[in-house]
Amino acid sequence: MNAVPDSRREDREIERLIDAILVTHGYDFRHYAEASLRRRILRASDRFGFATIGEIEAKVLTDASFFSRLLSELTVTVSEMFRDPEVYRLLATDVLPVLATYPSIRIWHAGCSTGEEVYSMAILLKEEGLLERSTLYATDINPAALQKARAGVFSASDMQKATTNYQRAGRREAFGNYYSASYGAAVIERELKDRIVFAEHNLATDEVFSEVHLVVCRNVFIYFDKPMQSRALRIFHESLLFKGFLCIGSRESLEFTDYEPHFAEVSHAGRIYQKREVR
Repeated sequence: MNAVPDSRREDREIERLIDAILVTHGYDFRHYAEASLRRRILRASDRFGFATIGEIEAKVLTDASFFSRLLSELTVTVSEMFRDPEVYRLLATDVLPVLATYPSIRIWHAGCSTGEEVYSMAILLKEEGLLERSTLYATDINPAALQKARAGVFSASDMQKATTNYQRAGRREAFGNYYSASYGAAVIERELKDRIVFAEHNLATDEVFSEVHLVVCRNVFIYFDKPMQSRALRIFHESLLFKGFLCIGSRESLEFTDYEPHFAEVSHAGRIYQKREVR
């Protein structure tokens, strides 16, 4: 009998691992982009010192604390404050003036990671005089990332990069006003934290989150396959009020998706869209 090729065996082991994660812990990775997920699984195998992916599966089935560490490897937690500064410039000019016409404002950051971008939005709202009537919902699949986001503690080097991004976004206040520095760490000011509600939400398995005026989900779609992208867009569409806004990542687009007809493009450069009625 011929031996099973290594690549086919690896494929089967990955499928079993994904099934084990779903059955044991309720996280569904079946519709994540295959190549990206494979890279992260193999990287995790090396990091944790496993000889085979089958060994990861066995550990997942028996050790809940290990799974929480594995989850941090399988989900993307790369972020920074005011990332892609031009997007924040466009949000300030093209979106916030519309949101300012509402008596209260609700914004959902889906896939908020460790919180840098939702804090950036809170700063933007404060400078536009809108923070006090805004509620920001920040959700992620990764509990460890959410814990860091809630704490709002970042490194001094993070703040240096954030200050540069902030200035490139056309903002003119003293960025140091938004955090307190101590022993090489920066703690986000309480005024910003108090407007943010952090919660777990899984775009693969959970449903509509809330009725919101703006959904921000940047650089998340690229890790989903087409059916999963369509599911996420349905959730965002149903969560948005009529004429609400959607902002996605610079490498993402609604073009050729099922929900392209349901949104009007506000800014191609900013990947900002507005929900519209489709007859």
